[in-house]
Amino acid sequence: MAEPAAAAVGLGRAESGGGGDGGGTAPVLPQGENGMDGRAIGVDGRAIRVGTRRSQLARIQTDSVVMMLRELYPDLCFEIVAMSTTGDKILDTALSKIGEKSLFTKELENALERNEVDLVVHSLKDLPTCLPPGFTIGAVCKRENPLDAVVFHPKNCGKTLSLLPEKSVIGTSSLRRAAQLKKKFPHLEFKDIRGNLNTRLKKLDEKEDFSAIILAAAGLKRMGWENRIGQLLGPEDCLYAVGQGALAVEVRAKDQEILNMVSALHDADTVLCCIAERAFMKRLLYLTGAVYSLDGSDSLKETMQTGVNYPCLNEDGPNDDVQRVGITAKNVPGQAQEAAENLGVELASLLLSKGAKHILSVARQLNDAH
Repeated sequence: MAEPAAAAVGLGRAESGGGGDGGGTAPVLPQGENGMDGRAIGVDGRAIRVGTRRSQLARIQTDSVVMMLRELYPDLCFEIVAMSTTGDKILDTALSKIGEKSLFTKELENALERNEVDLVVHSLKDLPTCLPPGFTIGAVCKRENPLDAVVFHPKNCGKTLSLLPEKSVIGTSSLRRAAQLKKKFPHLEFKDIRGNLNTRLKKLDEKEDFSAIILAAAGLKRMGWENRIGQLLGPEDCLYAVGQGALAVEVRAKDQEILNMVSALHDADTVLCCIAERAFMKRLLYLTGAVYSLDGSDSLKETMQTGVNYPCLNEDGPNDDVQRVGITAKNVPGQAQEAAENLGVELASLLLSKGAKHILSVARQLNDAH
């Protein structure tokens, strides 16, 4: 989703220290021209249709999810249906200026609503915390490294952000990143850069407009471009976006057959972390939007933690399909989900009690004025 100001988190299980570095580049499925794997067994005798954006990264991510599903359900056939979204089409305007809350999801959800696809694969950070009625996140897959990464212009290889010359221009399409990095690196300037990963890297390498750009490490790794990462930004430099690095599978909430099928993809640790993060953002966004001023000069940062190690219980019954910030996780203990959600809400409330509302209001006014 578009970032209204600069909602940011840094969360992880105590024993794991946040999302792990996960696997390598996702394999691409062998497919015919119609995107099918050649078999014809699925729902009601047809292929299960999987919606995705057209970009190379989106296809790699979707292929990785479909491959996991094929391993779990070898008798089923999956057809990938690719389409363009609003965010893919509007490339000359900063995301924060467009105003649409579902920039990279609306067209996919429309197809899901019309039964043109049976499930949709998203980057979780693109999904708003309140989904449209009738939809749910049926699976949150194991998280890739959630940190932000710096990719430097070839002439700056070997440097770090702190070593770049005064007034060096850093490209980012994220207000969250810009606000935090302005505070940490006040000698740098930040400029909007749009396009998919391929386009942004081309703009960086072939022009002199940017000394470096900031991208999600997970996307670079999935594309096989991990060697382009010149610097990883830890939580002390830049808190990552809510849900960053995790893939989400969105389904129709009442489609029990598909919901049960994809629920096998849930990674419990990732689910709990992302419930807490999304609850944090939902609480903040309901009132204001984020916790950094646009120039990075004013900010609030607090840390809270809670235990989520509850035993799995038999939870058959009417509460099976309870959603928490849009996520339905039948195979994750309900007490653990509740604790994670409460953690996010309580942390957001703490920040609001310390003045986050004023910071966010000013940030929104400044953004609108620009």
